[in-house]
Amino acid sequence: MPKRSSKKSRKRITDENQFAKAILDFIIEETEAEPQPVKEKDPQAVRRGQKGGSKGGKARAQKLSAKERSAIAKKAAKARWNARSTES
Repeated sequence: MPKRSSKKSRKRITDENQFAKAILDFIIEETEAEPQPVKEKDPQAVRRGQKGGSKGGKARAQKLSAKERSAIAKKAAKARWNARSTES
């Protein structure tokens, strides 16, 4: 039966240490090949974000009624407890 031409023949590594080294070499080559470009943030956008973030929670709490705050807190607590039960 003819072999497929699209598959590269690789020697199978049976030693665990050699296999681990081959994986690390592959990862290192991959990460060194493509350096990630550094994105600079717009300073005006950063200032606007800081301004809104510093007053966001307080302003929202003042706007909500006691019932609404209680409902939000109960929903958050339920989500936290459900997340804990699925982890174990």
